[in-house]
Amino acid sequence: MSIFLNTDSKIIVQGLTGAEGTKHATKMLAAGSAIVGGVNARKAGQQVRIGGTELTVYGTVAQAMAETGANVSVVFVPPRFAKDAVLEAIDAGIGLVVVITEGIPVHDTAVMWAHACATGNKTRIIGPNCPGIISPGQSNAGIIPADITGPGRIGLVSKSGTLTYQMMYELRDIGFSTCIGIGGDPIIGTTHIDALQAFQDDPDTDLIVMIGEIGGDAEERAADYIRNHITKPVIGYVAGFTAPEGKTMGHAGAIISGSTGTAHAKQQALETAGVKVGKTPTETAEHARKAIMTGG
Repeated sequence: MSIFLNTDSKIIVQGLTGAEGTKHATKMLAAGSAIVGGVNARKAGQQVRIGGTELTVYGTVAQAMAETGANVSVVFVPPRFAKDAVLEAIDAGIGLVVVITEGIPVHDTAVMWAHACATGNKTRIIGPNCPGIISPGQSNAGIIPADITGPGRIGLVSKSGTLTYQMMYELRDIGFSTCIGIGGDPIIGTTHIDALQAFQDDPDTDLIVMIGEIGGDAEERAADYIRNHITKPVIGYVAGFTAPEGKTMGHAGAIISGSTGTAHAKQQALETAGVKVGKTPTETAEHARKAIMTGG
């Protein structure tokens, strides 16, 4: 199995006809994803050929869903239009929206999240400013390279896109059920905790790798959740041990203020919850390999 994305996922791309949408839709199709159309109100009704596949561009998400049965949207819309694109997808009732766009104002993301909650959380948001989600051998929604690993029994959730790719490559000999890049903005739709519980409930995930980074308290909250709710082994890594105080590192949410949000504090919280934390990505992968080979 997998979480959130599988062979039954039918994907539309909001922003399909833009440069990024076209480029990554081509790669998603090559990975076996079932892309069934695109959305662009200004190009509604047009046919575009992407990766050898003829796709229809629809005027709205609701129309695309009605015509194709789509249940996933991947958003490659520019930042100033992203909020409206995601709100449209939520109003249409699509099950999953993967927001790749970076540079979306925090206020806009807050509006998206609040609207999803107000409509009963029928739509799961992954992102924004994330690489997306892949269930190797089944489907790929976003910009994660599909050729660096294969299907297996490790679940991966990560704030960092680059570290998502590295961990997938480091553990390619074992493989993954699903890999999720949740993004590192101050407000995101799907959290470490959401993914941890989903992997806990997935019978085909035997071990979870969780990658965090400096800033905020998401990893500390995840540690509390692991202690109380997760029985599967969890291996962790926290990026930013050498980050200077007060300087944003990589992501908008990756900033240390005083003793809050440091990598050491997060490591301590995770280890207290029974999580083995690696000092480097490679060491983290070795911990994961040993744990899955020995059953925990």
